[in-house]
Amino acid sequence: MKTTVLCYARCSTCKKALKWLEEQGVEYTERPIKEENPTKEELRNWYEKSGLPLKRFFNTSGNLYKELKLKDRLPEMSEEEQLELLATDGMLVKRPLLISDAVICPGFKESEWMKCIGLK
Repeated sequence: MKTTVLCYARCSTCKKALKWLEEQGVEYTERPIKEENPTKEELRNWYEKSGLPLKRFFNTSGNLYKELKLKDRLPEMSEEEQLELLATDGMLVKRPLLISDAVICPGFKESEWMKCIGLK
């Protein structure tokens, strides 16, 4: 199973998630989310594949999210507008973001990631 983790080098949760993956013996490719921002097409694919609400892909605790007042704006935006906005800046995207052939897991919750990588 090919696994990619989109993360931000200065994010403590990202560091914790990568350490956890290594402890589980999971091979992964790290992709810097700020330098290699996901494209609109990637985001749409991951969102559709995940079955999760699109809001789960937003970094709701990030400064940019707050500066843009997205808490108030998102409900009025179309899915298309939200995907376009997410694709403009990697700092808007929830991280770490675990991507594999089978699953997509935004944010790090050990119990969710255990399911994502096939551990019980």
